[in-house]
Amino acid sequence: MVEIGKLNKMKVVKAVDFGLYLDGGALGEILLPVRYVPKDCVVGDEIEVFIYRDSEDRVIATTEKPYAMLGEFACLKVVSVTSNGAFLDWGLPKDLLVPFAEQKPKMEEHKRYVVGIYLDEDSDRIVASARLNDLLYDESEDDFEVGEAVDLFVANKSELGYKLIVNNSHWGLLHHQEVVRDLKRGEKLKGFIKHIRNDGKIDICLHQLPSEKTADVGGQIMEQLRKKDGFIAVTDKSPPEEIKALFGVSKAKFKKAIGSLYKKKLIKLEDNGIRLNHV
Repeated sequence: MVEIGKLNKMKVVKAVDFGLYLDGGALGEILLPVRYVPKDCVVGDEIEVFIYRDSEDRVIATTEKPYAMLGEFACLKVVSVTSNGAFLDWGLPKDLLVPFAEQKPKMEEHKRYVVGIYLDEDSDRIVASARLNDLLYDESEDDFEVGEAVDLFVANKSELGYKLIVNNSHWGLLHHQEVVRDLKRGEKLKGFIKHIRNDGKIDICLHQLPSEKTADVGGQIMEQLRKKDGFIAVTDKSPPEEIKALFGVSKAKFKKAIGSLYKKKLIKLEDNGIRLNHV
């Protein structure tokens, strides 16, 4: 399925003087303009492209990559402000719109702002928002585990430390005492879940402590399968409490583990459980 606002691998179905047409599935054939066509690319080849709408509102492909894609965050510069809103440079010929309702505070030319990229359901256009709280979860909701490795984006600085965006989905806090250098707004780095407080707030650290290492969930699952004659009656739809009781981890961590085992062809995913391959 081809997704607007993301990278897609697409098949070349037609060559014309002004570019290539790609198989866009339900979106129909999508043009890759000639200036983006890689050398020696021909009909039948598969190519990775970014899909968005151009200035004439046509769905179009490009081999250029924006600074941030759908569901991601970036610190971008305002290149112009019009009656429609502020326009940001996001690395593509068509600038990215931030409607006035999505600005906080009102944006000014040449200044940089942290924004999230989303798809406006009414217009089906990619737009940005500086109202980060509307795009993020403020509590973990059992999505993370202490010691888990995560991707971090520096959103802003506070008296306590740095407010970080964790895995493009949650707020996290990196306390000043955890940092040995100043971090820049918009910087991306790796880190670990240090602590999940009783209110669900997430504390981050940049160096994993030996005692905080995440358990090898995949190994636990494989061990249980061998003990249970190759089958356990638990799936990614099982209640979080059941998964926690069996493996001592969150449902999110369990789902990642079985996904990895499935890709390695070590297990089969059935409606009522998980089966070991080659029992």
